[in-house]
Amino acid sequence: MATHWPGEFTFCPMCASRLTVRSLGGGDRRVCPDCGFVHWRNPGVGAAVLVRDGAGRVLLIRRASGSTRAGFWAIPAGYVDYGEDIREAARREMEEETGLLVDVGEPVFVASNFHDPAKLTVGIWFAGTITGGRLQAGDDADEVGYFAMDDLPPLAFETDEALLASLGGRI
Repeated sequence: MATHWPGEFTFCPMCASRLTVRSLGGGDRRVCPDCGFVHWRNPGVGAAVLVRDGAGRVLLIRRASGSTRAGFWAIPAGYVDYGEDIREAARREMEEETGLLVDVGEPVFVASNFHDPAKLTVGIWFAGTITGGRLQAGDDADEVGYFAMDDLPPLAFETDEALLASLGGRI
């Protein structure tokens, strides 16, 4: 029997027929028996920017009410929109959540995120250098600040914990 993940299509988005399950492409897929549509469910892509100040502290945002894991802290990040360059998405998310403008550098971490079974993602964290703006919480954040690696607040996501632990943060 096929696994049914939260948020999976039940009806065809092309013709509205009920989808059936068929073994295809190495796994069970939802397929339309009428028009042939195949639901290739792929993870979304997230982009994040890791910024550290001169003292080595890391910039984090506290997730606002209504956000996934509200009240916990995270590296500024968000989804890449369809047709958007991943570095532009990382830059946009940083500005929306922190008010800061950044140059987006090289990737520092890549991981699969399984914290929300309805929205599996692959995250790419980039190194970032501040070029302007004013530090202020915005968008999905209600607070923003720098934290020493040995004094991190409760983090929202295991993947941020893994990245910071790899850099010497105590989680």
